[in-house]
Amino acid sequence: MRQRRAPAPITARQIETFRRELTQRECSPGTVENYVRSVRAFARWNREAPVTRGRAAEWRRSLAETHAPATVNAMLAGLSKFFTLTGREDCRVRPLRLQHRSFRSAERELSRAEYRSLVCTARAEGRERLALLMETVCATGIRVGEVRYITVEAARRGRADIALKGKLRTILLPARLCRRLLKFAGKNKIAFGAIFLTKSGCPLSRTQIWAEMKRLCAKAGVAAEKVFPHNLRHLFARTFYESCRDVVKLADILGHSSVETTRLYLLTTGAEHLRQLERLRLLC
Repeated sequence: MRQRRAPAPITARQIETFRRELTQRECSPGTVENYVRSVRAFARWNREAPVTRGRAAEWRRSLAETHAPATVNAMLAGLSKFFTLTGREDCRVRPLRLQHRSFRSAERELSRAEYRSLVCTARAEGRERLALLMETVCATGIRVGEVRYITVEAARRGRADIALKGKLRTILLPARLCRRLLKFAGKNKIAFGAIFLTKSGCPLSRTQIWAEMKRLCAKAGVAAEKVFPHNLRHLFARTFYESCRDVVKLADILGHSSVETTRLYLLTTGAEHLRQLERLRLLC
């Protein structure tokens, strides 16, 4: 009777093949990086042990001891996608069950004042590219991975056409922002194409933007855990909703397929939630 071979460990070549497959399926660059990072994290943890559902479940338990549940599930999503595309569906494990939150942590929420402090600090240090990039993300609600669609042509038209995740959506650019973008492009001799470039002429990556923002924290007086590109998108969402109270329109602008995803952006902080409870005056 032939013995069944033990499942082999994950190799670097398999991970790179996985990256190419995700790219061919038109996954967003951010999704590709997150999924690949998760698979690499599992491979490092698993080392040379056979890849089984039991090992994946052990990794889930290990992550749950040191990471937030949402982070654990995001990492499991990447690993599950890898298992699916490599024919190892039997190794997939279920994500952690999460209860819908009714409020968010104030410790990670970026306020309008803190955002302005970051922008002003960047300008005071002569980092106009970073200051303008933060303003662009916060004034339009685009994802950091969509910054490359902010081009000279888009600034001239007053709109950016974004093709991502198999969808096409148009983002309107405020006139004041367009003037600043064109002025910056002219000053840096950018005649066409993407405006936010590295010194070598390549579009800024998510990692580079994240690192540049983190370097502002101390001088801007803003807690580091609040400073990351996606928090600018959250600030846009909250500010836009406070203005128009139209969650469906906001979902379209943000490029969300589900309004439920948009709802997560609009959670109040625990302090705000508590004030709402106090106003009910239901204690005798």
